[in-house]
Amino acid sequence: MAEYKPHQRLFDRFDKNKDGKISAEELQQCVHLIGKDMSYEEAEAAVEHNDSDNDGLLDFDDFVRLIEGGSEEEKRHELKEAFRMYEMEGCGCITPESLNRMLARLGESRTIDECRRMICRYDIDGDGLLNFHEFEIMMRC
Repeated sequence: MAEYKPHQRLFDRFDKNKDGKISAEELQQCVHLIGKDMSYEEAEAAVEHNDSDNDGLLDFDDFVRLIEGGSEEEKRHELKEAFRMYEMEGCGCITPESLNRMLARLGESRTIDECRRMICRYDIDGDGLLNFHEFEIMMRC
């Protein structure tokens, strides 16, 4: 289950009503919050395609399949897109300030010091920032 840790946090953020399932509406709203466009019809199609028990909702395992779907190239592209959303300052790294802003957009309030400590856990080169390689390692933990 440890390999799903990043997915569980994301799932919990998408599951706005905390019922253990993600609806097409929740999926669309959260994708919009991270700066991407997804129509309700696209969200419905994504849910329908990945819904294993045909209840019209994504449980955690369905969500993991949705997130992990696609080729290695597609996964790397999606990871780069996620990195760019957190990076936000054009410096090629995630700063404590940019992490703070993105977490706030996702509804998770953290102080800059807390963000520094979060970054420190995966900051291999000790520069106080996360580069893409460090971000990639973090997302696999």
